Amino acid sequence: MRSRRLPVILILWIGVALSACSNTLSLDKNPATGSTASAFDTGEGTDTAPMNPLNPNERVYNAGPRQVIENPSVAEIMKTGPLPEMSFGRPDAPVTVIKYMSLTCPYCRKFHAEVFPELKKNYIDTGKVRFILREFPIGRSSGNATIALRCAPADKYLTLYGKFLSQQGKWVSQDVRLDSIYEVAQQVGMTRAQFDSCLQDKKLIAGLKWVKDRGRTLGIIGTPNFFVDGKLVKKVLSYQDLSTMVDAALAGGAPAPAATAATR
Repeated sequence: MRSRRLPVILILWIGVALSACSNTLSLDKNPATGSTASAFDTGEGTDTAPMNPLNPNERVYNAGPRQVIENPSVAEIMKTGPLPEMSFGRPDAPVTVIKYMSLTCPYCRKFHAEVFPELKKNYIDTGKVRFILREFPIGRSSGNATIALRCAPADKYLTLYGKFLSQQGKWVSQDVRLDSIYEVAQQVGMTRAQFDSCLQDKKLIAGLKWVKDRGRTLGIIGTPNFFVDGKLVKKVLSYQDLSTMVDAALAGGAPAPAATAATR
Protein backbone atom coordinates (compact mmCIF):
# COMPACT_ATOMS: atom_id res chain seq x y z
CA MET A 1 0.00 0.00 0.00
CA ARG A 2 1.35 3.41 -0.92
CA SER A 3 1.96 5.73 2.00
CA ARG A 4 0.16 9.02 1.98
CA ARG A 5 2.33 12.03 2.62
CA LEU A 6 1.47 15.68 2.80
CA PRO A 7 3.04 17.75 0.03
CA VAL A 8 6.23 19.49 1.14
CA ILE A 9 4.72 22.92 0.42
CA LEU A 10 1.72 22.14 2.65
CA ILE A 11 3.99 20.97 5.46
CA LEU A 12 6.01 24.18 5.25
CA TRP A 13 2.82 26.27 5.21
CA ILE A 14 1.49 24.52 8.32
CA GLY A 15 4.78 25.13 10.14
CA VAL A 16 4.84 28.81 9.21
CA ALA A 17 1.19 29.26 10.17
CA LEU A 18 1.57 27.65 13.58
CA SER A 19 4.74 29.61 14.36
CA ALA A 20 2.79 32.76 13.51
CA CYS A 21 0.79 32.39 16.74
CA SER A 22 3.81 32.14 19.04
CA ASN A 23 5.47 35.15 20.64
CA THR A 24 8.27 35.78 18.15
CA LEU A 25 9.04 38.60 15.78
CA SER A 26 12.01 38.94 13.49
CA LEU A 27 13.42 42.44 13.45
CA ASP A 28 16.01 41.93 10.72
CA LYS A 29 15.81 44.01 7.58
CA ASN A 30 13.53 42.56 4.99
CA PRO A 31 15.62 40.51 2.54
CA ALA A 32 12.97 40.63 -0.18
CA THR A 33 14.46 42.31 -3.26
CA GLY A 34 17.36 43.50 -1.12
CA SER A 35 15.44 46.59 -0.06
CA THR A 36 15.52 48.24 3.33
CA ALA A 37 11.78 47.79 3.79
CA SER A 38 11.43 45.99 7.09
CA ALA A 39 8.96 44.90 9.70
CA PHE A 40 9.71 46.84 12.87
CA ASP A 41 13.45 47.07 12.19
CA THR A 42 14.82 48.24 15.53
CA GLY A 43 18.12 46.42 15.42
CA GLU A 44 17.21 43.93 18.16
CA GLY A 45 17.72 40.87 15.94
CA THR A 46 21.33 40.09 16.82
CA ASP A 47 23.47 37.02 16.21
CA THR A 48 23.36 36.14 19.90
CA ALA A 49 19.55 36.08 20.12
CA PRO A 50 17.98 32.66 20.74
CA MET A 51 16.29 30.99 17.79
CA ASN A 52 12.62 30.22 17.41
CA PRO A 53 12.47 26.38 17.42
CA LEU A 54 9.56 26.42 14.96
CA ASN A 55 11.52 28.49 12.45
CA PRO A 56 15.35 28.31 12.58
CA ASN A 57 15.59 31.42 10.39
CA GLU A 58 13.67 33.63 12.80
CA ARG A 59 15.18 35.39 15.79
CA VAL A 60 13.22 35.53 19.01
CA TYR A 61 11.83 39.01 19.55
CA ASN A 62 13.03 40.83 22.67
CA ALA A 63 14.70 37.71 24.02
CA GLY A 64 15.77 39.29 27.29
CA PRO A 65 13.69 39.44 30.49
CA ARG A 66 10.55 41.50 30.18
CA GLN A 67 8.58 43.48 32.73
CA VAL A 68 4.98 42.40 33.07
CA ILE A 69 2.33 44.28 35.03
CA GLU A 70 0.61 41.82 37.34
CA ASN A 71 -3.17 42.29 37.38
CA PRO A 72 -3.16 45.52 35.37
CA SER A 73 -5.89 48.03 36.08
CA VAL A 74 -8.46 49.01 33.48
CA ALA A 75 -6.63 52.33 33.08
CA GLU A 76 -3.37 50.48 32.39
CA ILE A 77 -5.06 48.15 29.89
CA MET A 78 -6.71 51.04 28.07
CA LYS A 79 -3.58 53.20 27.85
CA THR A 80 -2.88 54.15 24.25
CA GLY A 81 0.25 55.21 22.42
CA PRO A 82 0.87 57.28 19.29
CA LEU A 83 -1.68 55.38 17.18
CA PRO A 84 -5.45 55.49 17.67
CA GLU A 85 -7.27 52.38 18.83
CA MET A 86 -8.97 50.40 16.11
CA SER A 87 -12.30 49.88 17.83
CA PHE A 88 -15.75 48.86 16.71
CA GLY A 89 -19.06 49.40 18.43
CA ARG A 90 -20.25 52.00 20.91
CA PRO A 91 -17.35 53.79 22.63
CA ASP A 92 -19.37 53.70 25.87
CA ALA A 93 -20.51 50.08 25.57
CA PRO A 94 -20.74 48.38 28.99
CA VAL A 95 -18.22 45.65 28.10
CA THR A 96 -14.92 45.99 26.23
CA VAL A 97 -13.29 43.06 24.45
CA ILE A 98 -9.72 43.52 23.22
CA LYS A 99 -8.18 41.03 20.82
CA TYR A 100 -4.42 40.93 20.22
CA MET A 101 -3.84 39.51 16.77
CA SER A 102 -1.21 38.59 14.20
CA LEU A 103 -2.20 38.56 10.54
CA THR A 104 -0.31 35.30 9.96
CA CYS A 105 -2.01 33.40 12.80
CA PRO A 106 -4.47 30.68 11.70
CA TYR A 107 -6.30 30.84 15.03
CA CYS A 108 -6.93 34.55 14.46
CA ARG A 109 -8.32 33.65 11.04
CA LYS A 110 -10.59 31.00 12.57
CA PHE A 111 -11.86 33.43 15.22
CA HIS A 112 -12.58 36.11 12.65
CA ALA A 113 -14.43 33.69 10.37
CA GLU A 114 -16.39 31.72 12.95
CA VAL A 115 -16.72 33.82 16.12
CA PHE A 116 -16.55 37.48 15.15
CA PRO A 117 -19.67 37.53 12.90
CA GLU A 118 -21.86 36.27 15.77
CA LEU A 119 -20.14 38.54 18.27
CA LYS A 120 -20.73 41.51 15.97
CA LYS A 121 -24.39 40.68 15.35
CA ASN A 122 -25.35 39.89 18.93
CA TYR A 123 -23.12 42.16 20.98
CA ILE A 124 -21.24 44.83 18.99
CA ASP A 125 -24.08 45.99 16.74
CA THR A 126 -26.50 45.95 19.67
CA GLY A 127 -24.32 48.32 21.72
CA LYS A 128 -23.33 45.81 24.39
CA VAL A 129 -19.65 45.38 23.45
CA ARG A 130 -16.87 47.65 22.27
CA PHE A 131 -14.44 45.49 20.31
CA ILE A 132 -10.81 46.59 19.94
CA LEU A 133 -8.20 45.07 17.66
CA ARG A 134 -4.58 45.50 18.72
CA GLU A 135 -1.68 44.51 16.52
CA PHE A 136 0.78 41.91 17.80
CA PRO A 137 2.63 40.99 14.59
CA ILE A 138 4.65 37.80 14.70
CA GLY A 139 7.25 37.38 11.97
CA ARG A 140 8.48 39.64 9.19
CA SER A 141 5.58 38.85 6.86
CA SER A 142 3.04 39.75 9.53
CA GLY A 143 4.98 42.90 10.36
CA ASN A 144 4.97 44.19 6.80
CA ALA A 145 1.30 43.29 6.30
CA THR A 146 0.43 45.03 9.56
CA ILE A 147 2.11 48.22 8.36
CA ALA A 148 0.00 48.07 5.22
CA LEU A 149 -3.11 47.40 7.30
CA ARG A 150 -2.54 50.51 9.39
CA CYS A 151 -1.87 52.54 6.26
CA ALA A 152 -5.33 51.80 4.89
CA PRO A 153 -8.11 54.34 5.60
CA ALA A 154 -9.75 53.70 8.97
CA ASP A 155 -13.03 52.73 7.33
CA LYS A 156 -11.20 50.06 5.32
CA TYR A 157 -9.26 48.60 8.26
CA LEU A 158 -11.68 45.83 9.21
CA THR A 159 -12.21 44.90 5.56
CA LEU A 160 -8.50 44.65 4.84
CA TYR A 161 -7.95 42.83 8.12
CA GLY A 162 -10.42 40.17 7.02
CA LYS A 163 -8.81 39.91 3.57
CA PHE A 164 -5.33 39.37 5.03
CA LEU A 165 -6.69 36.62 7.26
CA SER A 166 -8.85 34.86 4.69
CA GLN A 167 -6.07 34.97 2.07
CA GLN A 168 -3.21 33.84 4.31
CA GLY A 169 -2.39 31.01 1.93
CA LYS A 170 -1.56 33.51 -0.82
CA TRP A 171 0.97 35.69 1.02
CA VAL A 172 2.22 33.99 4.22
CA SER A 173 5.62 32.29 3.91
CA GLN A 174 8.96 32.11 5.66
CA ASP A 175 10.33 34.59 3.13
CA VAL A 176 8.75 38.04 3.00
CA ARG A 177 6.86 38.41 -0.27
CA LEU A 178 6.06 42.10 -0.58
CA ASP A 179 4.36 41.69 -3.95
CA SER A 180 1.96 39.13 -2.49
CA ILE A 181 1.23 41.35 0.52
CA TYR A 182 0.55 44.27 -1.80
CA GLU A 183 -1.83 42.16 -3.90
CA VAL A 184 -4.05 41.91 -0.82
CA ALA A 185 -3.67 45.58 0.15
CA GLN A 186 -4.61 46.80 -3.31
CA GLN A 187 -8.00 45.12 -2.93
CA VAL A 188 -9.10 48.08 -0.79
CA GLY A 189 -7.72 50.65 -3.23
CA MET A 190 -4.12 51.04 -2.00
CA THR A 191 -1.66 51.98 -4.75
CA ARG A 192 1.83 50.52 -4.98
CA ALA A 193 3.32 53.96 -4.30
CA GLN A 194 1.26 54.24 -1.11
CA PHE A 195 2.23 50.72 -0.07
CA ASP A 196 5.95 51.30 -0.59
CA SER A 197 5.77 54.62 1.22
CA CYS A 198 4.02 53.02 4.19
CA LEU A 199 6.79 50.46 4.61
CA GLN A 200 9.24 53.34 5.07
CA ASP A 201 7.03 55.30 7.52
CA LYS A 202 9.19 55.29 10.64
CA LYS A 203 6.56 57.08 12.71
CA LEU A 204 3.96 54.43 11.89
CA ILE A 205 6.40 51.60 12.54
CA ALA A 206 7.33 53.11 15.91
CA GLY A 207 3.66 53.39 16.80
CA LEU A 208 3.00 49.75 15.95
CA LYS A 209 6.05 48.70 17.93
CA TRP A 210 4.60 50.58 20.91
CA VAL A 211 1.36 48.61 20.61
CA LYS A 212 3.21 45.29 20.63
CA ASP A 213 5.63 46.24 23.41
CA ARG A 214 2.74 47.48 25.54
CA GLY A 215 0.92 44.20 24.93
CA ARG A 216 3.91 42.26 26.19
CA THR A 217 3.98 44.47 29.30
CA LEU A 218 0.31 43.62 29.89
CA GLY A 219 1.08 39.90 29.72
CA ILE A 220 0.29 39.07 26.10
CA ILE A 221 2.29 36.00 25.07
CA GLY A 222 0.88 35.08 21.65
CA THR A 223 -2.14 35.37 19.43
CA PRO A 224 -4.98 35.46 19.83
CA ASN A 225 -4.92 36.72 23.42
CA PHE A 226 -7.82 38.73 24.82
CA PHE A 227 -8.88 41.13 27.52
CA VAL A 228 -12.56 40.60 28.32
CA ASP A 229 -13.93 43.24 30.67
CA GLY A 230 -10.41 43.79 32.02
CA LYS A 231 -9.54 40.11 32.47
CA LEU A 232 -6.65 38.62 30.46
CA VAL A 233 -7.56 35.42 28.62
CA LYS A 234 -4.68 33.51 27.04
CA LYS A 235 -6.90 31.07 25.19
CA VAL A 236 -8.45 30.53 21.81
CA LEU A 237 -12.06 31.49 22.50
CA SER A 238 -15.13 29.94 20.93
CA TYR A 239 -18.29 31.98 20.56
CA GLN A 240 -19.80 30.10 23.51
CA ASP A 241 -16.75 30.92 25.65
CA LEU A 242 -16.91 34.59 24.78
CA SER A 243 -20.67 35.00 25.06
CA THR A 244 -20.62 33.35 28.50
CA MET A 245 -17.94 35.76 29.69
CA VAL A 246 -19.63 38.82 28.19
CA ASP A 247 -23.04 37.87 29.59
CA ALA A 248 -21.53 37.48 33.05
CA ALA A 249 -19.92 40.92 32.75
CA LEU A 250 -23.18 42.45 31.55
CA ALA A 251 -24.95 40.93 34.55
CA GLY A 252 -22.47 42.66 36.82
CA GLY A 253 -20.35 39.65 37.74
CA ALA A 254 -16.77 38.77 36.92
CA PRO A 255 -16.27 37.14 33.52
CA ALA A 256 -16.58 33.37 33.77
CA PRO A 257 -13.34 31.50 33.11
CA ALA A 258 -13.06 30.22 29.54
CA ALA A 259 -12.64 26.53 28.95
CA THR A 260 -11.34 24.66 25.89
CA ALA A 261 -8.05 24.97 24.07
CA ALA A 262 -4.90 26.52 25.42
CA THR A 263 -3.22 29.38 23.58
CA ARG A 264 -1.01 28.31 20.71
